[in-house]
Amino acid sequence: MKTMRVASALLMAAPFLITTPCLAQVDTDVSEDKNTFGGDAELGATITTGNTETTSVKARLDINHELGNWENQYLFEALYKKDAGQVTGKRYLGRLQGNYQLSNINYIFVASEHEVDPFTGFASDSTIASGYGHKFINNDKNQLNIEVGPGYKFKRLDDESAAEAGYDTEKTWVAHGVMNYETRISTSSKFQQMFVAEYGEIFEGRSETSITATIIDALAMKFSVVVRYNNAPLDNKESTDTETNMTLLYAF
Repeated sequence: MKTMRVASALLMAAPFLITTPCLAQVDTDVSEDKNTFGGDAELGATITTGNTETTSVKARLDINHELGNWENQYLFEALYKKDAGQVTGKRYLGRLQGNYQLSNINYIFVASEHEVDPFTGFASDSTIASGYGHKFINNDKNQLNIEVGPGYKFKRLDDESAAEAGYDTEKTWVAHGVMNYETRISTSSKFQQMFVAEYGEIFEGRSETSITATIIDALAMKFSVVVRYNNAPLDNKESTDTETNMTLLYAF
């Protein structure tokens, strides 16, 4: 426990120790007059009737807003699956993140995320985090950025899981890290890979791999694979969840 407190203190101080020298040399090339708004919307669905009755819907809205030195992201996701009249999958996620640009390659971030996935045994899962981000590669073909910093996670168990566990909430400080990579395969297609890792009393990770190909103008087809991992799931729950999607994407 004492080691965890020391680690948490170091994690909280790390972003500020790292960014202090950067604050003294903020890049004047960063425009304070930017005000751009864009993003993309995804939708995929499968519905079968007759001998087999299934319904599967995946929706996602990813909005990016640049305002002065701030680059903000607003992300909303929904997944719903039903098989033979039984709901077999349901997940809703909202994420807000603000990046304050210290220079063209360095920034400080503040992020919050809230997820509802009753099939994990938790009624809700919320995380807040802040820290330092760096764009290691940032050109027309490739982009690679990494973010690190402390975070705080709050989970609320559903009634059944709470009765079995003997408690109804989990709270912990975590080390929060994100890696985003994107590369242009051709003028009409791109590959994206994202890793999110949170380490505290347990380890949780998420990987999102996707390939997007333009069909015409702002309309594209996207294939993605999402893997979620928890090294200490609740009783009778799997440690790994996978999700494979084929969606239509509209960029605006």
